Amino acid sequence: MTLGRYSWINTPLGDVRQVFDRFLAADDAAAQASQWSPRVDIREDDQRFLIVADIPGIDPAQIEISMDKGVLTIKGERAVVADEQAGRFTRKERAHGPFLRRFALPDSVDAEGISASGKHGVLEVAIPKRAESAPRRITINTTH
Repeated sequence: MTLGRYSWINTPLGDVRQVFDRFLAADDAAAQASQWSPRVDIREDDQRFLIVADIPGIDPAQIEISMDKGVLTIKGERAVVADEQAGRFTRKERAHGPFLRRFALPDSVDAEGISASGKHGVLEVAIPKRAESAPRRITINTTH
């Protein structure tokens, strides 16, 4: 008897897991090039997805958000403050440098309606969902 490797795909939740993984997918090469990565929360309701990212010490106007081929990219940089460059540290935990986060979005989003705002070190990216077409009755033409 041969045992196969466990796969989420073969479970009832497999499809849900694949959609969730696609939504949260990150480009490995981009993640390796980033020196740090802001923490994010992603919420979903009936009308939209909301990405909330912690970006303390970064001017929201200096963050670049783009959408290309179903992938949302958030890119920016936390600069080293001048007085942090001088002196010796006994502990240094805050990350500096460029960051890049990418999120593969489902086909149900309205890419043209994406908006973002930022204040107090928090960036919010609202991603609206497209309105679903309502069911309608189609009449059959019987005259030729």
